[in-house]
Amino acid sequence: MPDLQQLDRFENGRGFIAALDQSGGSTPKALQAYGIEPSQYSSDAEMFDLITAERVRIVTSRAFTSERILAAILFEDTLHREIDGRPFADHLWNVKGIVPFLKIDRGLEDVADGVQPMRDIPGLDDLLARARAAGVLGTKERSWIHAADAAGIDRIVAQQFEVAERVLAADLVPILEPEVDIRAADKAEAETLLKEGILKRLDGLGDRRIAVKVTIPSVDGFYSDLIAHPGVVRVVALSGGYSRDDANARLARNPGLIASFSRALLDGLTAQQSDEEFDRTLDASIESIYRASIA
Repeated sequence: MPDLQQLDRFENGRGFIAALDQSGGSTPKALQAYGIEPSQYSSDAEMFDLITAERVRIVTSRAFTSERILAAILFEDTLHREIDGRPFADHLWNVKGIVPFLKIDRGLEDVADGVQPMRDIPGLDDLLARARAAGVLGTKERSWIHAADAAGIDRIVAQQFEVAERVLAADLVPILEPEVDIRAADKAEAETLLKEGILKRLDGLGDRRIAVKVTIPSVDGFYSDLIAHPGVVRVVALSGGYSRDDANARLARNPGLIASFSRALLDGLTAQQSDEEFDRTLDASIESIYRASIA
C-alpha cells in the first residue's frame, strides 16, 4: 500500500507539482537555459553533477515550500543524490513536506500511427523496488501523441495502463502521461480519443487508483469528468511548450486541474544569479503557477 500520509497530501492538498525530472537527453538544453553551456562540462557525470546542483539550489530555496508545492518529480539519477547528508527524496518529504515521485520512462520510440510510445523499460521491477525503498509515492511515465489517430492513441493508452499495472503491483501510484502535442492540428480530437480510452480502461483497475498528467486541453473543463472519477487520485497538467503566462491562463480556466510544470517553472533561473535574485525569480514563478492551480 502507498504511504497514506503522502497519498492524502497529494490527493487533497492545495498546490502543484514541480517537475524536476529532465533526463539525459533533455539535460543539455535544460542546463543551457540555466546559463551553463556544453563547453563547461566534458562527460555525462559532470553534466549530471551540474543539473543536480541546480535541483539542490531549487529545493533548498526559501521559495520552494510545501505551502504551494505538493510534489516533485525526480529523475532516476537524482534518487541517489543527497541534500545535506540526506537522500534527495527523504529530504523532500521529511524536511520540506513535499511528496516525491520518480520518472521511470526511458524515452520514446519513433513516430508511428501519429504517436510515440514509450521504449521498453529494462529493470523496471528493480527500479520500482528502489523507488519504494527511497520513500517515493509514485512514478511518472511519458508517451507522446502527435495526431488524432484512433489506433495510435489506443496503443498509447494500452501501454500506459500496462506499465501502470506493474507500478501498482509495487505499491506505488502511477502518473500516466500521454502528452498531446500542442502543435497538433487536430489536438481537440486527439484529446477526445485519449479521454475515451482512459475512461474505458479505468473500470479494469477495480479499487486501485492512478493519477494522470495531460496537456492543458483545447476545450476548457474538458477533463472535469476524469478529475471527478473515483479511480483517479489527481489530474495534473504539463505546460507543453506554452509560455508560462499562457499556460497559467489556460490552466486557470480548468478548475480542479493543477500544474506539473518543468520548463515553465524554471524559466528565468540562471546559475549566474545571486541567491537573492534566484529566490526572488523562483518565488514569482511558483506564486503564479500556484495561483493558476487553485483557481
